[in-house]
Amino acid sequence: MTHLSQDDLYSLEEYARIRAEFRARVIDHKKSRRLAIGPHAALYFEDELTMQYQIQEMLRVERIFEQQGIQDELDVYNPLIPDGMNWKATFMMEYHDAEERRQALSELIGIENAIWMDVEGFEKVRPIANEDLQRTTDEKTSAVHFLRFELSQAMIDALKSGANLSVGIDHPSYTHAVEVLGSPVRDSLLKDLH
Repeated sequence: MTHLSQDDLYSLEEYARIRAEFRARVIDHKKSRRLAIGPHAALYFEDELTMQYQIQEMLRVERIFEQQGIQDELDVYNPLIPDGMNWKATFMMEYHDAEERRQALSELIGIENAIWMDVEGFEKVRPIANEDLQRTTDEKTSAVHFLRFELSQAMIDALKSGANLSVGIDHPSYTHAVEVLGSPVRDSLLKDLH
């Protein structure tokens, strides 16, 4: 499994010097890590660089410089890095209007379990959702969920040989699908796999 270590991080002083350049690099990288599913949902696929950025920002904001504090942040974010046999993603329901978002989240309970990945020739893969904590109540779901999609070696081999990849949601209140063909997102995702 891929993990970041303290050796992979910048000191607070060094990060302050390079932050603008590093941030621009990460923003550009994230363009090929976002997959919209319909008008209000998106998967943001995580990897080493996105997690390094998240950790660096947490260390900066919290002014963490002691070794144990840095390790605590690594322990929180390392599990969000894919290990070569899966994809890990932050799933977001995106509504700009607060009232529309409130209403939608009350109708979308269980949406985190209605997301799927379809590798051509295989059964759909459903995510393992919110391993850190429960994000849904009887009244509403969260706008943010953390997902892990486990793939078999046969699926990975098929994808690397050009098999189609589709992603979708089949919730009664939100049904959308998208094909991920020849796109920067697909190319980026394939790099996550052994």
